[in-house]
Amino acid sequence: MELTPILSPSELMRLMQLLKNAKRVVILGHSSPDGDAMGSALGWSEYLRHLGKHVTIVMPNPAADFLKWLPGAQYVLYYTEAEHQQRARRAIQEADLICCLDFNQLSRLRDDVRLLVEKSKAPRLMIDHHLEPDTEAMTMVISRPKASSASELVFRVINELGGYGQMSRSGACCIYCGIMTDTGAFAFNSSDPEVYLIVAMLLAKGIDKDKIYRNVFHCFSTHRLKFWGYMLHEKLNFYAGGRAAIMSYNREEMKEYKYIRGDAEGLVNQPLQVRGCRLSICLREDTELDVIRVSLRSVDDVPCNEISAEFFNGGGHKNASGGELHCTLEEAIKVAEQAIEKYRDIL
Repeated sequence: MELTPILSPSELMRLMQLLKNAKRVVILGHSSPDGDAMGSALGWSEYLRHLGKHVTIVMPNPAADFLKWLPGAQYVLYYTEAEHQQRARRAIQEADLICCLDFNQLSRLRDDVRLLVEKSKAPRLMIDHHLEPDTEAMTMVISRPKASSASELVFRVINELGGYGQMSRSGACCIYCGIMTDTGAFAFNSSDPEVYLIVAMLLAKGIDKDKIYRNVFHCFSTHRLKFWGYMLHEKLNFYAGGRAAIMSYNREEMKEYKYIRGDAEGLVNQPLQVRGCRLSICLREDTELDVIRVSLRSVDDVPCNEISAEFFNGGGHKNASGGELHCTLEEAIKVAEQAIEKYRDIL
């Protein structure tokens, strides 16, 4: 079995020309970068460096602590970090190619980073798997919404460019981590048999998949475990006869449990373990901005992306989406309740 090409011959030639003309490349990921944003960026950067490019990875704000073990993560620049901001700004201004990975709209960047990108005259390459990519903002778009992850697409692109042979174990590790995290350790969005062919090719590079799993999912503090216990016992409420759930938490609760970035990763999935629950909504106060962050997860045909777009100024995948609200946490809970009531008939 061989991987089905995702690039046409003309697309492949166009991409090769873009890369040939570039010397200084910036790779961007979305705000609050997850495993896929980090994994795809680090995997793509290794390939570009193999081509002799000067590569800088810029993320709008820091990734969760449980991703900072990834090979090369220590070199990522986070725009909100004072010691990184000047170098990140200069890298974007001097870039002759900007690669946008794992996001479909420039609005997924912080406004200050977005403005820098919009002012840049460098061509922009998008590699992404979200619906409705902003093609007008890009020079070239590689968008495959049916893909498991941006990391899968990065692997496919590297493979079609002939770069698999030079891929190191470190590069394979990053790409595997991206695929693993965006599929919930292959629990969803991973029914394409070719995903597992890619996994086999990554394993052939010598990666330790069990250790990667432990590094991501078994690396938390006692405070995080107690925080989850508190959330599930005190803050979890079910609606629509148990078919939907809402959880919420504020800054004071995060402070009480010594919350660090990433401690809530996966929390929104927990209510879906209850028999009959088909939609889970998690609301939290942002620690830096006056905004409520919203995470939605669903099963089967419950459209998270539609609910997120209609009620939470967001979007994403059918069964995993996000958004935000500019209101109080109490008001956000009421909006979530309205969303559940609106979609009650399909829950």
